[in-house]
Amino acid sequence: MYRLGIDIGGTFTDATLINENTGATRIAKVPSTPHDPSIAFLRVTERILRETNVAPQDVRYVVHGTTVATNAIIEGKIARTGLLTTEGFRDILELARQIRPSLYDLQFEKPRPLVPRYLSFGIPERLDARGNILTPLDEASVRTAAEQLRREHVEAIAVCFLHSYLNPAHEKLAGEILNEVFPDAVISLSSEVAPEIREYTRASTTIINVSLRPLVSSYLQNIEQRLREANLNAELLVMQSSGGVFTFAAAREKPVFIVESGPAAGVIAAAQLGTALGQRNVLSLDMGGTTAKAGMIQDGTPRVTKDYEIGAVAQIGQGSARGSGYPIRTPVIDLVEIGAGGGSIAWVDSGGALRVGPQSAGADPGPACYAQGGIEPTITDANLVLGRINSKFFLGGEIELDAERARQAIQDKCARKLGLDVVAAAHGIIEIANAAMVNALRLVSVQRGYDPRDFVLIAFGGAGPLHANRLAAEMEIPTTIIPKSPGIFSALGLLVTDLKHDYARTMLQRTDAFDAQAIEDTFQKLEREGHAVLEREGIAPANRKFIRQVEMRYVGQSYELALPLPNHTLQAADLNALLAQFHRAHERAYGFSAPDEPTEFVNWRLTAMGKISKPELHALQNKNPDASLAQKETRPVFFAERGGYVDCPIYDRYRLGAGAVIPGPAIVEEFDSTTVIHPGFHARVDEYGDMFIGIK
Repeated sequence: MYRLGIDIGGTFTDATLINENTGATRIAKVPSTPHDPSIAFLRVTERILRETNVAPQDVRYVVHGTTVATNAIIEGKIARTGLLTTEGFRDILELARQIRPSLYDLQFEKPRPLVPRYLSFGIPERLDARGNILTPLDEASVRTAAEQLRREHVEAIAVCFLHSYLNPAHEKLAGEILNEVFPDAVISLSSEVAPEIREYTRASTTIINVSLRPLVSSYLQNIEQRLREANLNAELLVMQSSGGVFTFAAAREKPVFIVESGPAAGVIAAAQLGTALGQRNVLSLDMGGTTAKAGMIQDGTPRVTKDYEIGAVAQIGQGSARGSGYPIRTPVIDLVEIGAGGGSIAWVDSGGALRVGPQSAGADPGPACYAQGGIEPTITDANLVLGRINSKFFLGGEIELDAERARQAIQDKCARKLGLDVVAAAHGIIEIANAAMVNALRLVSVQRGYDPRDFVLIAFGGAGPLHANRLAAEMEIPTTIIPKSPGIFSALGLLVTDLKHDYARTMLQRTDAFDAQAIEDTFQKLEREGHAVLEREGIAPANRKFIRQVEMRYVGQSYELALPLPNHTLQAADLNALLAQFHRAHERAYGFSAPDEPTEFVNWRLTAMGKISKPELHALQNKNPDASLAQKETRPVFFAERGGYVDCPIYDRYRLGAGAVIPGPAIVEEFDSTTVIHPGFHARVDEYGDMFIGIK
């Protein structure tokens, strides 16, 4: 039996096929099809099954990582959506929040609301802060709003009433009326999508969810139908932003949980590999064709945040542009994503400075060296000019790169404007991209209160190993790990995670007067919901696991910190340990703590997990440590440390045996990526085939 992971990126679509019995892995890669991502999905599926001679009926799981939800928001290709909210709160989306990404930017404009004001309706109803009914729901107003939304040809409707996270009765009744009056509309209730405090964030999350449902449902249904037509009847799963997977059916109902589906897979794979290799503190760098993503894994667990923004500026910024996107309140792996992928375009701004990204050449037309009509210089073009990429061995030789087109693009668009030669301009492009990625790594480590020197760097993606050694040196990270098949590594991450469903409830309680039984009752209710979902998904009771968390703050604060909880009713000893942990976490996050200040619990979270068996690492069959046997040629490669081009040995990674040591400078090539080892460093191959790069 086999498992298949499909990861769709902006430039390439990757597939990993694992034999569950032997652990053998096969990979495939095809160009993405941005106009219809499902085309590349099916192409890579057909290709890998054909090349491995595996029958479709023998595939047990298909796990998909996708950016279709993210792209729909960024590009504005969402369903026409309406909003029902409490009377007096109709302007909630226009008001948004009083934060801005650039405090002194007088030209800044808030993101355009996803629901225009004329499609927002204030409905007479009101609950108090304890969930008690002050004003009953005006059912006639709901019917009137539904009729008007139907006349406006709305496809989706979000319902977000004040304090509905405590009492969902009004939202449920409104949902029933909407289904009766306007049965063709897709409806999401905030009490079901994000039952937590802060009405704007809850409304934004619900609107994003419902506005994505028609598109994501159609996309997944199209894939499912075509897979079934090809006799592939496997269980179909989607990677969530939090790093777990859930079914296609669950993704259709709650697509807001998959907005960072693709990038999450890479962090999960890095966490799995790091733990297997005894490295539980990891910084991950995923550099693909369009973007670079940095993440942090502490003690084997990726950092997860519940405050995330999606939108054009938020996606391409440096991770601190809060207020520039649309907030969502769902668990998301804490990533910093920047426009520095292999296809990121280099350009000279009006001030005469060389810039790189965030615009990307993508898959079509791609970098200039692809010779598919692209004329803009990219990071890939710069690496080719510097000799770091083999023009005849890109994707194992499937694509032959045109070095002359790359040189011409850099000359026309950058070098001439800067008064530099082509090589100097190409090196400048690489250094600027490296500086941006170093900043991203600092944001996920130093800015979070962690010293990057206490971590290892795991670099992957098609372009990650080209830059990893240099980035680690800048960050003083002692060890860099390049996994096997780094260009397909994120697709592997899809196959090493568990089914996951996240639940949350807001219940404010001061810690000096907490009600242990009320807390336990809340968790028991959430666990019953989790058991029911995992039961429907066929997970045996022995393979179910529940993880509890609480979000705490000092009384009067606006933001909380998440802390783990034991899986039993809280006792006095648990509370004391939790308070000490909270003060330490606050000190790390904000630089101070106040143990004498009163604290309170805010949100209670439960993760219901269905364990799926994971493939194990397999040792290399090649035990010969003589690296010279894997050398296939030498060629000139540019290294600034040596003042220009040097004759550099080129190695075939597939011929490197366990224990092989490669002194830098050197280049290691494989089907899906190229690793650069700089002067003063060396790479060592471990028993599993992973490369460890460090100082000689």
